[in-house]
Amino acid sequence: MEKEDIFLGKAKFEDWKAMYRNVWSRPEAARFMMWQVTESEEEAMERMKRTILFQESHDTYLVYEKKSGQAIGFAGVGKIGPGLYGEMGIALGPEFVGKGYGKQILYLLIEYCRNFLHGKEFFYHTQADNEASKALALSCGLTYRYSEYKRDLKNGGEYEQEIYSIKLEP
Repeated sequence: MEKEDIFLGKAKFEDWKAMYRNVWSRPEAARFMMWQVTESEEEAMERMKRTILFQESHDTYLVYEKKSGQAIGFAGVGKIGPGLYGEMGIALGPEFVGKGYGKQILYLLIEYCRNFLHGKEFFYHTQADNEASKALALSCGLTYRYSEYKRDLKNGGEYEQEIYSIKLEP
């Protein structure tokens, strides 16, 4: 799957270094995510092994920048009900934010759910205080549906999650 500047592909072990440098070691990339920052290269190699195994049975991918060829993030979708799909997280390294890559990723996920999974509706979740993520959802034509409170697995605190969706028409 590809757009103008990025493509989504399954992880390869040698991507561990780029993912560590660009995403996994970066607190700003993890801020609104449910994963912990990776502290060392050894941990990054182990994380890549787990990522590869997970991607074998899930519609999750690394995000690659076309011009550099390097892994700069990750994204994926999952089934949440009959004909209903949702993103399973979208993350980009901080140096790759603000370049339109997020919009290209979200469009790719929506198109994949529409054209290959034949979904009827696509859902997008974001923390209520993540203004950039909310703007991304709205810019891609998603509509706010509702909010719910969730427990943050990293610190045990509570946060408000907003849910957006878009109908998928053939």
